[in-house]
Amino acid sequence: MDFQHAQAIRSRREFLTTSASGLGGVALASLLANDGLMADEKSPSTNPLAPKPPHFAPKAKRCIFIQLAGAPSHIDLYDHKPVLNERNGQKLPESLTEKVRFAFIKKESALLMGSPQKFERYGKCGMELSTLLPHIGSCADDIALIRSMHTDAFNHHPAQLMLTAGVPRFGRPSFGSWLNYGLGSESENLPGFVVLTAGRGSSGGVSNWTSGFLSTTYQGVPFRSQGEPVLNLNNPPGISPEIQAASLAAVNQLNQKKYESVHDPEIAARIASYELAFRMQSAAPELIDLSQETQEVKDAYGVDRKEPEKTNFRGGGANVYKQFSTNCLLARRLVERGVRFVTLVHASWDHHSNLAPEIGYNAGMLDQPVGALIKDLKDRGMLDDTLVICAGEFGRTPLGENRGGKAVNTGRDHHPYAFSLWMAGGGIKGGTVLGETDEIGWAPVEDPVHMNDFHATIMHQFGLDHLKVSKNFKGLDVRLTDQGGQVLKKIIS
Repeated sequence: MDFQHAQAIRSRREFLTTSASGLGGVALASLLANDGLMADEKSPSTNPLAPKPPHFAPKAKRCIFIQLAGAPSHIDLYDHKPVLNERNGQKLPESLTEKVRFAFIKKESALLMGSPQKFERYGKCGMELSTLLPHIGSCADDIALIRSMHTDAFNHHPAQLMLTAGVPRFGRPSFGSWLNYGLGSESENLPGFVVLTAGRGSSGGVSNWTSGFLSTTYQGVPFRSQGEPVLNLNNPPGISPEIQAASLAAVNQLNQKKYESVHDPEIAARIASYELAFRMQSAAPELIDLSQETQEVKDAYGVDRKEPEKTNFRGGGANVYKQFSTNCLLARRLVERGVRFVTLVHASWDHHSNLAPEIGYNAGMLDQPVGALIKDLKDRGMLDDTLVICAGEFGRTPLGENRGGKAVNTGRDHHPYAFSLWMAGGGIKGGTVLGETDEIGWAPVEDPVHMNDFHATIMHQFGLDHLKVSKNFKGLDVRLTDQGGQVLKKIIS
């Protein structure tokens, strides 16, 4: 039964009885409020994004999540496998693949495919990474690389939901929404959760930043890096700021009366959203005005770098390099202004064919601005409490893609059984590598990490016990880590 229906069915006698008996309580509440001993219903505490205390002292206060939609090949970027190269063109034993589901690979003719990429050791820690990532490699001593990830879904959309929402199903809140639900936001003029996209867009789309059954206040808000930051943010022609302010005041007054009557938290969320939108009209344009940044900073991120001559790849297109570089700089500006969670989405890394040139293009887009982001946060003293995450939804097979009867394998299929991701800052122990896969990168052989372990660790860094952050939904207390999850203590400083 909803609030409005409950109010509608109350009898006159019940109304008079409860009203009369409640007059003393109302008077007392008024006196307490006047003495500063009780929160006023009209105070900012009704704002769902008001800051909330964590369960224990946090290491991280804000998060930048770089989502490489389509799933990059761990074998070509993060997990060097010389034995795989030695066994290039060989078949795997049927016992290894007979119970394995592939998206497209034909098991009977599938062959191992080595990587043409070169690897080097970076930093004092000697972390081994592809030479496609020299800028990220230069930050190796600040990075914790997990090489033993595994997940529950082998197709993109369910796996992206698993990555962002903890389960491969629709309707669940993303972990950016969970963090805002658990902690609120420190920004008064911008949303607590902002999304910036580049490339052609992920297959999961808005479900990657949905608030699910939580209040819509916690949902990710897509921003644009140029023009109007948020569609329809500006006033229509002929509507002055004064007229808009008066209209907002009238709407909020009506909403406030309704809230005082039924105490529906969704009304409080609506009031807060209208007020936030009004404040954003001045804050958002200032945010994307990069003229405030020095040329040195913009050059470091590659905001004005030259686009590659060839861009017609899965993750390519006109100005993708500039767009992603700008998004990385905007991400720093957003967290600098108190935004709790920023998602940077780039697609696609779904290299079923033409892997070598396309992953080279994507890595070139990714490497410089992300390396600059880590260094910029560190220089500003922000990396210590800003968690940076770079991840795709799964890995890629050590077997070559062989659908369509192609004589030469030039790509890799989906592989949920093993993949890599990395984190930096926010109390993460830099210069560490967690987990190991077998000699061909097929499965973890040391410290396997499930996706919910990854989520539990993120919550922990923000001072939240993942077992205690829940929402009652349809009679169940639902968590981000419903399927379990252990904090990865080996990568926590």
